[in-house]
Order: sequence, then structure tokens, then C-alpha cells
Amino acid sequence: MAIEIQKLLDAGVHFGHLTRKRHPNMSPYIFMEKNGTHILDLNQTAFKLEESLRALSKITKSGRRILFVATKKQAKDILIKHIKPLNMPYITERWPGGMLTNFVTIRKAVKKMAIIDKMKQDGTISTLSKRERLQVDRKRAKLERDLGSISDMNRLPGALFVVDVVKENIAILEAKKLGIPTFAMVDTNSDPNLVDFPIPSNDDASKSIDTILSYVSEAISSAISEKGVEDKEKNKSQVKSK
Repeated sequence: MAIEIQKLLDAGVHFGHLTRKRHPNMSPYIFMEKNGTHILDLNQTAFKLEESLRALSKITKSGRRILFVATKKQAKDILIKHIKPLNMPYITERWPGGMLTNFVTIRKAVKKMAIIDKMKQDGTISTLSKRERLQVDRKRAKLERDLGSISDMNRLPGALFVVDVVKENIAILEAKKLGIPTFAMVDTNSDPNLVDFPIPSNDDASKSIDTILSYVSEAISSAISEKGVEDKEKNKSQVKSK
């Protein structure tokens, strides 16, 4: 996928943090300093973004799912807009500690959601007192808020994508511990070496986040479509061989 430098420029993807906040490992991705602020090299951004898109497409075509994480205020709605239609799991509220490293426990919490839903469907919940029903509803709402979009994630993700390395450091540490490939938007105040696929970019501005995620979602969407076509062709050939 061709990355348009002008599009990145218009979105302010190149604006970094104040020079005093620079992480030394970001030096290779910094183009210049302007008015006390570092400016990212968009050619480097485009190169690293293309590299990430190829890897994300490959993972998607393998049938694995990608977990997206963005809990900072300005990124939540943007992430949901781009990722929800792809049917990929995402977290926009607090990262549940042990989400990956203690996945079995997280699955138990998801099962609790399923049990409550079943109680509502078969009418069992009506046998509870009004106070008990209220408690159950509150518990269900909390689980939904924390785990809603990952409720159907039956196994560990094939990759982790985060918007802010500093903000989502716990998620990254868990993924790295399990050998799960990590992708991230990395600003000038962050360490790009913390992730396998860093994308040098402004991770604070909504327009910048929106632009990067638009490229990511487009690449994944194309990969999903390609996989669908390949699966159909494979099924046809199998039927013919029989």
C-alpha cells in the first residue's frame, strides 16, 4: 500500500514532543528541531508504516486476530471507528492486568458475562430479588465495559497494536513476555525498541491517530477480503478433488 507523505503532513503526524522529552532511541526518526519541538522524518514514518502494514496483513491472512489497545481519551473513539467494523478485538478502557499473561482468568470473567446473559435469556434472572438483579446488572455492565470487545476472543491474539507505547506499557510487556508481535505508534518521547514494529508518529493528535489507523484498518480489511477469496478457491478445489 502506497503511503502518501502529504496526507501524513496534513494530519500533523510529523509533530513530536518538546526536545527536552526526547527519548534517545528515537534519534534516527527525528528530522529536525523547530521552536523547541522535534519534527519526525515522514519518510521514515512511511517506511516503517508500510513495513507494519505488510506484517499485519500477513498475520490477518493467517487467520489470527489482532488486539488493539488505546485507552487515552483522544484515541478511544477513533480506534473503535476503524477497528470495530473489522471484527477485531480492542480495549479502550483500563487494561485488565494479566489480560494476556493470565488469559485463563480473563476467560473466566468472560464466562461470567455469558452466564448472566443466559440467565436473562431463559428467565432465570426473574427469580432473583430486585436488589440481586440490580447487583447482577451492575456486574454485567462492569464486565462489558472492561472486556466487552474481547468477549469472543477464545485464544491469545496473533499480534498487539497500541497507540501509545508509554500509556500502554503494561500491555506491551505482557505481549513481549509471551512472544506476541507488537506494533505501535511511537512518539519522540518513547522508546521504539520496546516494540517489534514501531511507527514513528504523533500519538497525541486526533487527526494523526485517525490517519495512521485508517491505513492500518484498510490494510487489514484488504487482507480479510483476500483471505475470504483464497478460502473459497481452496474449498472449491477440495470439492472438485473429491
